[in-house]
Amino acid sequence: MKAIRIQSPAGLDNLELVDTDTPSPGPNDILVRAAASSLNFHDYLVVSGATPVPDGRIPMSDVSGEVTAVGDAVTAFAVGDRVMGTFFPRWLGGEPSLAKCWSHIPGDTAEGYASEYVCGPETAFTAIPERYSFEEAATLPCAGLTAWRALFVEGQLQPGETVLVQGSGGVSVFALQMAKAAGATVIATSSSDEKLERLRALGADHCINYRATPEWGKAAAALCPRGGVDHVVEVGGGATLGQSIEACRTGGHVAFIGVLTGMSAEVPTGGLVIKQIRLHGITVGSREQQEAMVRGLDTMDIRPVIDSRFPLADIADAFRHQESQKHFGKICLSYGD
Repeated sequence: MKAIRIQSPAGLDNLELVDTDTPSPGPNDILVRAAASSLNFHDYLVVSGATPVPDGRIPMSDVSGEVTAVGDAVTAFAVGDRVMGTFFPRWLGGEPSLAKCWSHIPGDTAEGYASEYVCGPETAFTAIPERYSFEEAATLPCAGLTAWRALFVEGQLQPGETVLVQGSGGVSVFALQMAKAAGATVIATSSSDEKLERLRALGADHCINYRATPEWGKAAAALCPRGGVDHVVEVGGGATLGQSIEACRTGGHVAFIGVLTGMSAEVPTGGLVIKQIRLHGITVGSREQQEAMVRGLDTMDIRPVIDSRFPLADIADAFRHQESQKHFGKICLSYGD
């Protein structure tokens, strides 16, 4: 089978398409013919060399495809089922832990999904939403689940509440769509008026250009009858956290997801304490939460926004497109003929 391996030194110019053995499923495993993956910032850190991985690692943490073989002890899936992987294959449910989450991440601490066939325990996969294509499903295990957990698991989002989303990447677009489907008001920020218009077309009720309005947190709060937003899906990181806290109402919730602006920053603790804001660090979610998301999406009239598609062999070009930050929504790799 064909697969992508990261050759040393890691970098976009050293992503090599190679021939390798097709794996065979063990008693509890399923073999999946991969159909699509989607690019995440985490994947970019890996393939660019910012996150060190062993030489020859197969990258990519998202995958969807069709089951082609199952082990003798498999009960959850059958040949022909449409499935997608999980970002944390060992975090099945309950509380997270370092061992469950970080010891076995596809494309990072374990072999990833950038190959024509992937194999793993049946518990490392879930079904996909009934109406979704493989490419649409491939956008869900990281970006989609992160937005779902931020809003519905940790945020306990209620109809009529207000959600602020930042930018037009995968998590933010999913959060906008999911929040609107749940009856929330959405405020979107971006530095691009063109992207703001696209966010408005997806349902954003209010749009703020954060370059034209540097104090966008105060501007967002002024739009809210309760004195601030109920939830912020914070993907920017430390550099935007202060404005997110400014945007929140007293008792509001910030789902802190992003590290786009760095791994550390000063936290405006005064505003955090005075407003009694819940600041919750989030990294994707569990298999149990992914199954709940699939059930939810089967009832929601939303579809993932796919910016562009690249064949597996053009994976470096796909990441260069991601690097340019010109995309809107998700970038996919398609593994078909």
